[in-house]
Amino acid sequence: MAIPDYQTVMLPLLRFASERKAEISTRDAVETLSKQFKLSDDELRELLPSGTQPTFANRVGWAATYMKKAGLLETTRRGFYRATKRAEDILAKNPKRIDAVFLRQFPEFMDFAKLKGTRKRNGEEETEEQDTDNQKTPLESIESAYQRLRQELASDILERLKNSPPSFFERVVVELLVKMGYGGSRADAGRAVGRSGDGGIDGIIKEDKLGLDAIYIQAKRWGDKVIGRPELQQFTGALEEQKASKGVFITTSRFTKEACDYVKNIRSKIVLIDGETLAQYMIDHELGVSRQVSYDIKRIDSDYFDDAD
Repeated sequence: MAIPDYQTVMLPLLRFASERKAEISTRDAVETLSKQFKLSDDELRELLPSGTQPTFANRVGWAATYMKKAGLLETTRRGFYRATKRAEDILAKNPKRIDAVFLRQFPEFMDFAKLKGTRKRNGEEETEEQDTDNQKTPLESIESAYQRLRQELASDILERLKNSPPSFFERVVVELLVKMGYGGSRADAGRAVGRSGDGGIDGIIKEDKLGLDAIYIQAKRWGDKVIGRPELQQFTGALEEQKASKGVFITTSRFTKEACDYVKNIRSKIVLIDGETLAQYMIDHELGVSRQVSYDIKRIDSDYFDDAD
């Protein structure tokens, strides 16, 4: 069963809070509702794209937030809440579903749904309404949009790399490895990569700044042609001739399943970096990209307000 969206969670959560006849926490709700929805351990461990929080716990938390704004739940103390009299009246009518559309009947929720002061016209503030009907939580919507933008950027990077001259691709490999902490200085890495000339090896780079070990590099700037097992066997053979045990095979293309399976069953440690992974690494290490805009997502500092008690 798929993880339910936060609006689907609302009614079961409200019923659970009402039946408990006492305060509950999000942890309590997650434990109880996960059984109702028959979620597996893997589904409970599934994280948001940012990896900051379990997806189901995030959705339960937002379901509670929205119902608090509608006056159906009330906070009792830090991290705990309970059903209100309004919630009891609503549940007595046995609703089939509670979602954002349902909550619009409550003025408090409508006030929450309005984004005040977001635009100005003739010097006067205007209001816009939040997209509270979305099946994703606000944080999920932000992360989903971010992932789409990132994927589009990675696709653009890869297209540029495929159309670049070999010397430029070589420079990208050098600069990326240095940014990732390999190769010592950029000058050291630049002298190493692209200078070896040994069959199946395009360069040698330091594993760390002290040069305690070496990593052998193979870089293929290919278009649609995939890297198969023969190319990996050639690279492995070149490593053995050098009595080397570590290698990185970087390509703008991709690897066949046979190639991936092959490197899992050999003594040498070979890391495969395909075009998609290469583009993502470039984004992570800010190589060939520039920061356009950033947003800080903040949350309440409960410890600060606890001092007021």
